[in-house]
Amino acid sequence: MNVVLVDDSRSSIAHLTGLVQSVPGCAPHPFLSSARALEWCLRHEPDLVLLDHEMPPPDGLAFLEAFRAEHAEVPVVMVTNCTEQALRHAALNLGATDFLNKPVDACEFVARVRNLLKLRRSHLSLCSRSEWLDAEVRRATRSLALRERETILFLSRAAERRDPETGGHLVRMAAYTGLIAEALGLPAAEADLIHAAAPMHDVGKIGIPDHILLKPGPLDPEERRIMQQHPAIGHEILAGSSSVLLQVAAEIAFCHHERYDGSGYPRGLSSDAIPLPGRITALADVFDALTSVRPYKAAWPLDAAYEYVVQNRGGHFDPACVDALLARREDVPAVMAGEETPPAECCARLRCAEFRF
Repeated sequence: MNVVLVDDSRSSIAHLTGLVQSVPGCAPHPFLSSARALEWCLRHEPDLVLLDHEMPPPDGLAFLEAFRAEHAEVPVVMVTNCTEQALRHAALNLGATDFLNKPVDACEFVARVRNLLKLRRSHLSLCSRSEWLDAEVRRATRSLALRERETILFLSRAAERRDPETGGHLVRMAAYTGLIAEALGLPAAEADLIHAAAPMHDVGKIGIPDHILLKPGPLDPEERRIMQQHPAIGHEILAGSSSVLLQVAAEIAFCHHERYDGSGYPRGLSSDAIPLPGRITALADVFDALTSVRPYKAAWPLDAAYEYVVQNRGGHFDPACVDALLARREDVPAVMAGEETPPAECCARLRCAEFRF
């Protein structure tokens, strides 16, 4: 343990150094100059400081004030022959740990040093333990977040198998939500959350009968009414979780067929009454459907897809979301080619490439 001794008296510093050396495990660092001692302490962290008060500038109080600015937890003992209460109060206010009167009693001095260093070791051990626990909590939190994302992706894949889309639709659509969210200026964590939750948008199709879901021709009015229940079914499946990710997924599932002008379903919400994740996903879902090959259509050229979303700006789609997508149009080809990087370099990025939808 490193013990710094600061005293401008050669005899005092020699005496105190000898006493410190008698304590097992101690390495004394004596200084006659408080300025040099302070310089050393700014480059190192001592375990204990034994400090005289009456010294050439900086005196003990000035040293203590500067020292505490760098080392808040290191014990500092004022060793002085001054008994004025005003000095003690000032030193305590600046962070002094204890006082010893000169001339020091050797037994008391050694006992104080030993006890303070024991407390210092305990403090360092607790700090080390706390850092380890913090690291473990962060690791566990990352692991739980990753498991949540895996759950989202697996459930999304299960829903997609009942209503097969073009390969990679969920990954591309989620990537578009990330691009739009980032271009809207959302914080990275929020953009990541929307990106991770968006693949669950159609999970409610699990509750739609196969003869409707897989019907090759147009739906009749009753079949359409049933099909339009899938947002509410998806919300019912996902709602009620304490997970923020699943809460956002439930919101997206419920709202991704709403339209900005209020003509969507299931609730006919309009404008800002539609939660932003739902508005973002509505555009991302349609844009990927337009630009992808489906059994019933060829992929639209990008210019035609952009023209469509611009024509529906303020109708089907939130104008701000359309503008955000257009602002990131240079990134769209990479998404279409499967080269997208999810926003915020979240841990979902580590898993998306492992799944084939």
